[in-house]
Amino acid sequence: MRADEPHPEVQAVLEQLAALDALPLNQYGPRGARDIYEQFNADVEEPSVDRVHDRTVPGYDPDVGETRDDVPVRHYRPAGASEAPFPTVVYFHGGGFVIGDLDSHDVVCRHVCAGAEVNVVAVDYRRAPEEPFPAAIEDAYAATDYVAANPGEFDGDGQVAVMGDSAGGNLAAAVSLLARDRDDGPAIDRQVLVYPAVDDTRQYESWDENKEGYFLVAEDMLWFSDCYFGSDIHRANPYAFPMAASSHADLPPATVVTAGFDPLRDEGAAYADALREADVPVDHRNYDDVIHGFFSMLAPPADLERAHEAVDAVVGDLRATFA
Repeated sequence: MRADEPHPEVQAVLEQLAALDALPLNQYGPRGARDIYEQFNADVEEPSVDRVHDRTVPGYDPDVGETRDDVPVRHYRPAGASEAPFPTVVYFHGGGFVIGDLDSHDVVCRHVCAGAEVNVVAVDYRRAPEEPFPAAIEDAYAATDYVAANPGEFDGDGQVAVMGDSAGGNLAAAVSLLARDRDDGPAIDRQVLVYPAVDDTRQYESWDENKEGYFLVAEDMLWFSDCYFGSDIHRANPYAFPMAASSHADLPPATVVTAGFDPLRDEGAAYADALREADVPVDHRNYDDVIHGFFSMLAPPADLERAHEAVDAVVGDLRATFA
């Protein structure tokens, strides 16, 4: 599942990162790590879409049934407004639950919006360590539930998919579980999980194989996990790590994307297998010569051929789902 060496474009990215001589992100602390990460955001507004609008949706805590602070979201509407309504993809950004925001994944949302001709609603969920688990999943679920219940506010036709990368892939999988488990949960037509963090056991070969030298390092992954959990008691919660769910039956059809030079590669593949074993339709695509994070490298300074291939494949799955 891993090529002999990274794709030449990926190798160039790794060399650029090495030339920065930066410390592991955890050594900068949460705020410093966010500042460092922002430097890698693609500063473009391509591809163009009809409209980008920042707003909020009501937050909700399913445990106590009380309204919480509003959740910020960003709505991308595709071109051809006269053809509305459109299906809607609710997107959760990656970043280990600590870094990343609406701006860091703007380029991905634009590509999905324009390519699949769908609304994209990106969710600015609360981040750790200031707001540990379950804050992120509460916000992710609240946003998905609201979008599904109020399609007209988003030019939506009632069809909804959830999508995310890394920590966001975790949230997309967890929202799918929670929606299944709640009697009044939203109907989700597809879950798109891009190198998702779905298992806390770290029992996989890819953890050891790729723990150093390929952008996402073990030291930072452990730090992200420590930030996300205020207490170890949450680590076995299936809404924290969906691999722990007692059943994966009756979940939405899934697209799972993995990367060869990624510590999370094997757990993503294992989750795809768990879904298949539960008779959930799965399209699993492993890109064997790329690193964690490649999916959002769609514009300079890192504009990867493989990223465009992977996004185009996801767009195809979404189009087929919503046809």
